[in-house]
Amino acid sequence: MEQKNQKIDIVSLRSDELRERFAQIGEPRYRADQVYRWLHVQRVSEFSAMSNISKVLREKLDNSFVIFSCAIEKKHVSCYDGTVKYLFRLHDGEYVETVVMRYKYGLSVCVSSQVGCNMGCAFCASAIGGCVRDLTASEILWQVYAAGLDLGERISHVVMMGMGEPLVNYENALRFIRQVSDPNGQNIGVRNISLSTCGIVPKIYELTETGLPVTLSISLHAPNDAIRSKLMPVNKRWNIDELLRAVKDHTEKTGRRVSFEYTLIRGMNDSEENAGELAARLCGMLCHVNLIPVNKVGETGLSATETQNVRRFADVLTRAHINVTVRRTLGADINASCGQLRKNKKENDS
Repeated sequence: MEQKNQKIDIVSLRSDELRERFAQIGEPRYRADQVYRWLHVQRVSEFSAMSNISKVLREKLDNSFVIFSCAIEKKHVSCYDGTVKYLFRLHDGEYVETVVMRYKYGLSVCVSSQVGCNMGCAFCASAIGGCVRDLTASEILWQVYAAGLDLGERISHVVMMGMGEPLVNYENALRFIRQVSDPNGQNIGVRNISLSTCGIVPKIYELTETGLPVTLSISLHAPNDAIRSKLMPVNKRWNIDELLRAVKDHTEKTGRRVSFEYTLIRGMNDSEENAGELAARLCGMLCHVNLIPVNKVGETGLSATETQNVRRFADVLTRAHINVTVRRTLGADINASCGQLRKNKKENDS
């Protein structure tokens, strides 16, 4: 959180850390709590907006701390379902994407954890161009804050399924979860937070040991190592058996159901045989399978499976007593899948 100019990233500080910093600059605890509320409840992006803080303290804050907010570069709203996709510009000129989805239970925001991604999954636009850098906890938080402020509505659920791999940026992802769920801040329940990983096995074990009741979502996308290694390079480091051992450990220790994301790709992983193999692997696990017709990204050359194949695949899993749903397509008219807005922006700027 220390920056080259020695200013501290204040939004990434937990409330207890902020109190410690305030003690170091000779300020009482209640002042730290006031500032914390300004940052995480009022979501101000300038110290000058803190109207009940003295001018002297605001100047002291400005000299010692920095607020890394983000600005809306582009905003697209779906005409079909109200899904909103943002391209946010960060303080260093980089861009990340954030999507807000409307459900019966409220608004869910899908946040990015990195600028780009190094995981190289064949079906994902975020991987095109690799990873530029990790996001700080504050930069992940501000995606939630900026979207909520712009829409004028409360966001009740968070999905860490945007650009990047959260478990590669583990410390900042964990700090974000603790911050966004803080009762003195946005107070989004940890059980309303989902974290999606392509399978960084050691970090899954670490996350389990924290005891945080997040919903763990595994990007599986294949029933065997041969197919998965073609789609997801991470499988060459931690194969499906290793991954499922970590998942079983997680469900046993937390009692929380795990969600498996399975993108259906025509001619690659969508046959009845594939479905049967997947069912055999997951049989008896505390899990749910979310089937996803692949998003069309020109560079990948991959095509979504036919509708009848989706139904057939789901039926095989259902007969094996595995909970399964087909993800409804949201924001299809605004390219709501990850990475496409940023990719287009970079191409237009170059």
